[in-house]
Amino acid sequence: MPKSAMDTATDTVENTAVNRALALGVLASGMLMIVLDGSIVTVAMPAIQDDLGFSPAGLSWVVNAYLIAFGSLLLLAGRLGDLLGRRRMFLAGTGVFTAASLLAGAATSPAVLIAARFLQGVGSAMAAAVSLGILVTLFTEPGERARAIAVFSFTGAAGASIGQVVGGLLTDALSWHWIFFINLPIGLAALALAVRVLPGDRATDADAGTDAGKGTGRGLAARSDVVGALLITAGLMLGIYTVVKVEQYGWVSAHTLGLGALAAALTGAFIARQATAPTPLMPLRIFRSRGVVGANIVQMLMVAALFSFQIVLALHLQRVLGYSAAETGLAMLPAALVIGAVSLGVSARLIGRFGERNVLLTGLLLLVTLLVLLTRIPVDADYATDVLPLMFLSAGFGLALPALTSLGMSDAGEEDAGLASGLFNTTQQIGMAVGVAVLSTLAASRSERLLAGGAGRAEALTGGYHLAFGVGAGLLVTAFVVAYVVLRRRTR
Repeated sequence: MPKSAMDTATDTVENTAVNRALALGVLASGMLMIVLDGSIVTVAMPAIQDDLGFSPAGLSWVVNAYLIAFGSLLLLAGRLGDLLGRRRMFLAGTGVFTAASLLAGAATSPAVLIAARFLQGVGSAMAAAVSLGILVTLFTEPGERARAIAVFSFTGAAGASIGQVVGGLLTDALSWHWIFFINLPIGLAALALAVRVLPGDRATDADAGTDAGKGTGRGLAARSDVVGALLITAGLMLGIYTVVKVEQYGWVSAHTLGLGALAAALTGAFIARQATAPTPLMPLRIFRSRGVVGANIVQMLMVAALFSFQIVLALHLQRVLGYSAAETGLAMLPAALVIGAVSLGVSARLIGRFGERNVLLTGLLLLVTLLVLLTRIPVDADYATDVLPLMFLSAGFGLALPALTSLGMSDAGEEDAGLASGLFNTTQQIGMAVGVAVLSTLAASRSERLLAGGAGRAEALTGGYHLAFGVGAGLLVTAFVVAYVVLRRRTR
């Protein structure tokens, strides 16, 4: 019996809803794979060093090569996604990341592994830069968008903790090679599904001035800002390199000050060009939004501060309390579960009722409390009484990140969604790099002074970690002030 027009319309709506849900799953899986790769490698570093013969200084480039490529290319990849098509950029980035993961897992020398990690960073930047841009154009109704952002944020917030567990288990049970090989089935499945469910790039083709079926090459050539692209990519790459090498050279060394000044000059030249270029890579109109500017500043401060929770607390568990890599990952797992429960269970409803700003401020207060209490964690801490109860305060991250993501993408138009997504991810990576450089340097200096003063190794390390937690709490207080002053209440 033929379907009525109403039945056909109902099927179309249901199919559209299913496709959007599958598309969200693809985007979240891609982000989870990227975040996992950033944390899963940390617990395998000793095994990689022993197997491939890395020097202590060379080993850091297993992380740095990825971080520099990822952080410096996000902004460029986001804008290219607006011009070439976000779906194309996501597919290409996922493909590059998956192929680079195969190369990394098969690496038999330090040079090959570092090159593969750089390529992984390139692929990650291409995929991550446009993910939020695709998401906000798929989910336009405020309630649906809040729920979608909550799912997407959960994969980023909980992925680091899950990565530590998976990395420890894979390294102990199989070998370090499998921390990269595990990306292959995930990446291939994401590619196969993405081709079917991600929306096409017809709007982008039209914007570029070409027919939908003829590609966007001429549109990109007509609208590209090659000089601007070179300036910002070089500036970000040099800036992130300078920050990650601070621990080796120091903050006031000629190396740090000289390269930092050059990175600032390149970034300043890029901004000046964007104000005058006929087709800017990053239209400065995006910074007219208080929501976009405030959210990116708050995110940079928050991510820098939370390095002290995710990494410094893990170091305390391993170096002071003697936990293994797998035990450390399992000890941090409750935080991932709490973040997931809050992100997926209540954050969207709270945002819908109270607004992003109020939910963000509440989350920041919980995180400040978490880091303040960590400044009092004892040398001989008992996990059940001294650590586990604090894990519940990580719920603040499950509240803050979805609200912050919504604010960061709030005023981005269709033509700038990829750029806003790339900018949001760029500030996240800059915050991470600064957090690593500042907090690890301060903690190490404090521990060295305590050792020189006669303190035992455990006491000295704990004193350094306490300082990192305290500075992190200060950064979060600053983020709270910025959010309260800059971000406006939005009428629901």
